[in-house]
Amino acid sequence: MSLDVIGFGALNVDKLYKVNRIAREEEESFVTDFKESPGGSAANTIVGLARLGLKTGYIGKVAEDREGEFLLKDFRKENVDTSGIIISRQGRSGVVMGYIDRKGERALYVDPGVNDWLEFKEINLEYASRADFLHLTSFVGEKPFEAQKKLVKTLSDVKVSFDLGALYARKSLASLKPIIKKSFVMLPNEIEIRLLTGKDYEGGSKILIKEGVNVVAVKLGERGCYVTDGKERYFVEPFEKKLVDTTGAGDAFCAGFLYGLIKGRDLYECGRLGNFVAARCISKMGARTGLPRLSDLQDMGNM
Repeated sequence: MSLDVIGFGALNVDKLYKVNRIAREEEESFVTDFKESPGGSAANTIVGLARLGLKTGYIGKVAEDREGEFLLKDFRKENVDTSGIIISRQGRSGVVMGYIDRKGERALYVDPGVNDWLEFKEINLEYASRADFLHLTSFVGEKPFEAQKKLVKTLSDVKVSFDLGALYARKSLASLKPIIKKSFVMLPNEIEIRLLTGKDYEGGSKILIKEGVNVVAVKLGERGCYVTDGKERYFVEPFEKKLVDTTGAGDAFCAGFLYGLIKGRDLYECGRLGNFVAARCISKMGARTGLPRLSDLQDMGNM
């Protein structure tokens, strides 16, 4: 079975605490609500794409524990193929503890668990080669990062989309080059592109295009996004939506943008789709609760 997109990134259970404010050193705050939900940046994007009707799969690692079963069960419920996921008999599955204040701002703590044990030799290459797109996001550890670099080198016919995240943005441009030069599209946010290139999003986008990336889509938060292929460039206005929780907003943007690319939409429309899915995401608590379905895309014209 061929797949439209396979995700490859950390798999985590998000344990989200709503707090009156995010405490600093030697301060106290209190919890007003709690929600546990499946997460992981690439995983959130893949679920977003599955809800939009695309055929999706995943490469990742979980442990044989409650959290691992929770992650797999949710993927199956969302019609994401799980046959590329490695199950470890030892260790614990990844967890992210998030603290969200009344404004929707957040602080995150990552416990990677068995995510960081994933090695290239464990990946089913035949499975990975079935996708039109391989969507990469960051890991904490070096082993899975090396596995990602080897995999993109090995797969010649699969397009790569790369949402590097803050963890990878803090690595050097040189260390990320094996992935960057194979990336069809990169989807950094404004802070990440500056961390990576030392330039603002326009200058940074030019550097990435020069390195071989075909399309750069920079997430600008409440200002929308900036999209370029080196010839065309657009600022795309955001959709207005009440902010409840920013968790997963960038992942949701990636889902909308990739959906547009796969469906052959132009750059501006891809940006609009990204902004629309992100706006839906931030209107609910958690990274996946607000992700729209294919039928919801018709609402884009009414927002």
